[in-house]
Amino acid sequence: MSPRSIPYQHSAAAALCAALALALAPLAAGAQSYRCVDQDGRKIYGEVIPAACLGRVVEQLSRQGVVVRRIEPPPTPKQLADTAAEEQKRRDDAEAAKIQARRDNALLATYPTIESIEEARSRALRQANVAVNDIESGIEELRRREAELNEQLAAYTGGRKPPAKSVGDLHQVELEIAAQTALLAAKQKDIEAINARYDEDTKRYADLNARRR
Repeated sequence: MSPRSIPYQHSAAAALCAALALALAPLAAGAQSYRCVDQDGRKIYGEVIPAACLGRVVEQLSRQGVVVRRIEPPPTPKQLADTAAEEQKRRDDAEAAKIQARRDNALLATYPTIESIEEARSRALRQANVAVNDIESGIEELRRREAELNEQLAAYTGGRKPPAKSVGDLHQVELEIAAQTALLAAKQKDIEAINARYDEDTKRYADLNARRR
């Protein structure tokens, strides 16, 4: 063998080793196992995911025992429901924020000053109080009519039967008094709602102005 052939043989052997290493690399990478920890803290191993690992975090190990991937267990029905509830809450909160932003913009565009809110409150209350006064006046008139009819009917004594029309008129007046009384209560609640709304607008307006400073 000539001295010149030795480096060539060494080079050929090195190339062959490199080729074998490349060919075997996928096989080595594929030689993996799985591991999880059971409820008692014991580590369970298997060439495939062991049945005892179902519902638990599984670690995929390389041939050298290095964790190459974590496999999370599928979510439980409760976790799915919780996730859906959280997502719905986020959507609801985002929608509420949009609605509030529109209301804030409308509030600032409607009232140039906080005093103008009080002026609007006064106008709304005047209108509501006019309606209340009208209803109260109507109820007073109905009460007078009711008293007149009761007086007329009281005259029929000694077994005399009162006129059917008078009895019907009294019944109709009583129904109207009940209806107007209910309407009066509703209008009074409207006044409470007006004050509550303008109280809220005043507070919100002040808060928005404070943020812009």
